[in-house]
Amino acid sequence: MRYRLLFLLVLIVSACTPKNDSNAQVAQSVAATLAAIPTNTPNPIPTPQPSSTPFDLAGLFCEYQFCIGHPIDMAFYDVSAVSSDQANPSTYSRGFIAASNGNLFIQMIWQIAPGTADPQFMLDLIVDKNVDTRVGTLDVKLIRDMNVVFSPITFSASPVLPHGGAAAWICGGRAFAWKIYTPQAESVRPLFDEALARFTCNK
Repeated sequence: MRYRLLFLLVLIVSACTPKNDSNAQVAQSVAATLAAIPTNTPNPIPTPQPSSTPFDLAGLFCEYQFCIGHPIDMAFYDVSAVSSDQANPSTYSRGFIAASNGNLFIQMIWQIAPGTADPQFMLDLIVDKNVDTRVGTLDVKLIRDMNVVFSPITFSASPVLPHGGAAAWICGGRAFAWKIYTPQAESVRPLFDEALARFTCNK
């Protein structure tokens, strides 16, 4: 009797157990497969490129027996006079000046040329290997009897002024180097060309 009751109980329990529906399993597998298929990445929304900021180099810096163009709202200051090297301010034979505003930073250095017409060594002096990286190719030109070298650079120390350029040239027995940081890469070379177009030095 006991075995019969046990047998009936097993039959009842097994009858109540839900049957495996192979169609449901197939449908679940198909749904899982479809969900796992990667979808095409939507095209990115076009981001408007920042327009170039016009800079007017109407200003003219004339000290230490040379002149160079610069934006009118910027003034060069003697870096040596405000740094720890105050005892050695800029002179005719060597110097370091800089100018800045919210959109530009410009540096310029000079020294007596060591009997060479190649200004490459000055480019190496003004490009800071810790924060500046040369990009592109070195542009070498003869401009108004001056050997001029120019290199685009990137500036890693500021997300506001990430682009730049550095140049060097020889004039009147002195070697000059110039560097700029800007928000837009396309404004670098025109700024240098305009600054150099107004450059003069006592020979």
